Amino acid sequence: MFKKILIANRGEIACRVIQTAKKMGIATVAVYSDADKESRHVELADEAVHIGAAPSRESYLQMDRIIAACKQTGAQAVHPGYGFLSENEAFARKAEEEGIVFIGPKHHSIAAMGDKIASKKLANEAKVNTIPGWNDAIESAERAVEIARDIGYPVMIKASAGGGGKGLRVAFNDKEALEGFTSCRNEARNSFGDDRVFIEKFVEEPRHIEIQVLGDAQGNVIYLNERECSIQRRHQKVIEEAPSPFISDATRKAMGEQAVALAKAVNYQSAGTVEFVVGKDQSFYFLEMNTRLQVEHPVTECITGLDLVELMSRVAAGEPLPLTQAAVKRDGWAIECRINAEDPFRNFLPSTGRLVRFQPPKQSMFAADTEHLQGVRVDTGVYDGGEIPMYYDSMIAKLIVHGRDRAEAIAKMREALNGFVIRGISSNIPFQSALLAHPQFVAGDFNTGFIAEHYGQGFHAEDVPHADPDFLVALAAFMHRRYRARASRISGQLEGHGVKIGEKFVVVTTDAQGNQTHVPVTVSDFEAASGSSVVTVSGKAYTLASDALLGAVRVQGTADGKPFTAQVERGAGKNPLALRVAHNGTQIDAMVLSPKGAQLLQLMPYKAPPDLSKYLMSPMPGLLVEVSVQPGQQVQAGEKLAVIEAMKMENVLFATQDGVVGKISAGKGESLAVDQVILEFN
Repeated sequence: MFKKILIANRGEIACRVIQTAKKMGIATVAVYSDADKESRHVELADEAVHIGAAPSRESYLQMDRIIAACKQTGAQAVHPGYGFLSENEAFARKAEEEGIVFIGPKHHSIAAMGDKIASKKLANEAKVNTIPGWNDAIESAERAVEIARDIGYPVMIKASAGGGGKGLRVAFNDKEALEGFTSCRNEARNSFGDDRVFIEKFVEEPRHIEIQVLGDAQGNVIYLNERECSIQRRHQKVIEEAPSPFISDATRKAMGEQAVALAKAVNYQSAGTVEFVVGKDQSFYFLEMNTRLQVEHPVTECITGLDLVELMSRVAAGEPLPLTQAAVKRDGWAIECRINAEDPFRNFLPSTGRLVRFQPPKQSMFAADTEHLQGVRVDTGVYDGGEIPMYYDSMIAKLIVHGRDRAEAIAKMREALNGFVIRGISSNIPFQSALLAHPQFVAGDFNTGFIAEHYGQGFHAEDVPHADPDFLVALAAFMHRRYRARASRISGQLEGHGVKIGEKFVVVTTDAQGNQTHVPVTVSDFEAASGSSVVTVSGKAYTLASDALLGAVRVQGTADGKPFTAQVERGAGKNPLALRVAHNGTQIDAMVLSPKGAQLLQLMPYKAPPDLSKYLMSPMPGLLVEVSVQPGQQVQAGEKLAVIEAMKMENVLFATQDGVVGKISAGKGESLAVDQVILEFN
């Protein structure tokens, strides 16, 4: 076994590899860019080597610098994680030539299967069903349109070296094919250094189900069941689970055996994933093979009890697989949510900046009992107070739960999301909560078009209806009563003017249009010792109890004897007097006032927000790579105005209405802050 390995990656996957290496007694070396010098993976590793500037093409994609770092530190092997150089055949070959073991498949396997075009040809030769398409690299956007017409719309435009949703578009007409091809080439060149693009028929209403395979140098290959990855947004997975709620045992076996046959055909020696498109009749077609560890590998680890990073390392060191196909377990149900730094209420735009608070739910992955929130795991590369840079992927953590069955896993995930505190940047947690509560998701009735179908017009607060909205009102009143009780105990209060608590309150909430709702609430039977009260809202009584510290965002307690986790924060919104209460993805900003205070509030005039429709403002922090219009130019709704690059993705800004461009306030190459003005309309 290796004594020291280098991890050629960053973020949560680097931390994940370091965790297993430490368990195995292997010393670790991290590499880092200028943007990552304070990162968690650098802190966790035994050694760290600086390899370049913040953009990944100047650091994490620099093969020679990574090889040099291996030699400088005496690392015998390199683990590439996922993304970056993990599926780069030249890097794997170079490492082998330099006497450094690549913890992954051999370079010839990567060449055969990692290249999307070559893998489809090989799959055809192996008599594996593949989707109709044009498998050779396409030279121009005009040729791409011709090919797309021949295949028949809709088509999928895909970078040959792509992965993680980068360099991938679906086109329904000539215009989308032309623009999609250009964007795919640009993203592929920037992310992978390979701008080859191909086109295939887009199968509508498909499921995306993948098989985890594992091979060794002795020729043994096994499959570790499947992962259901159909919940996707813009071809990036959002929720993954194992097993799939859709396929039968017979289909699972057939897919697994086909995946193994494909891996054996290229002498595959490591962990890899064979992805399939599965039709509603359980027919399946080979999509591609990822010759690396997948982001969603933890769900497989949960149901099989295996450590895939450890098995990859042992296979790379020449050890045979320690188990046969018959010994592979399928125990319980696991779900993973990708926690991304993006704002779901602003069309999922990237959110970068300082993590003012980062408090994941408590982990208890390997606890023996099944009490409240047992079976929770968090894989992350960030920490409280850390910085989220704009140069890399938006995923900041993975939240994984393991339950006895699917219903228990969903319930655990919803509760774990309730307790995941992230402040300073926006996250997609409310969206995840909405997905988990959706009746079709709960029933297992979905395909890869699920998010586009149900949230095609964007994600809005009203998309997360709470099962019991009065509970949020009751919790706001309960916590306010506790704040008042503490305030009443402050010494030195002016006699006759001290804080009076009372039992009757009015909870005031305001919608986006400024309309107020006043709800009378009674808080009685307060017990300081147990921290419990009876809260009556609209004639319904809740017995709430919690010993949560005032000022702590996460509030855990019981409601009518049943455990709950919620988040309560003072002054989190625009109103410093309001309590922000969040539970199961629903959020309210509530002012808890005395009846007299609520009466006076109704007399206050409503201040309308300013009209910003004449400005094009940056919806996210990022790099302005293109301004497509000139002052005085007439533009129509839907016309391209500017392109911003953030977190390795190009974001095109379009005109929302007809108008004439006035002043241009920001230039190409400028780093933009969120809401910074790019241009004004006359």
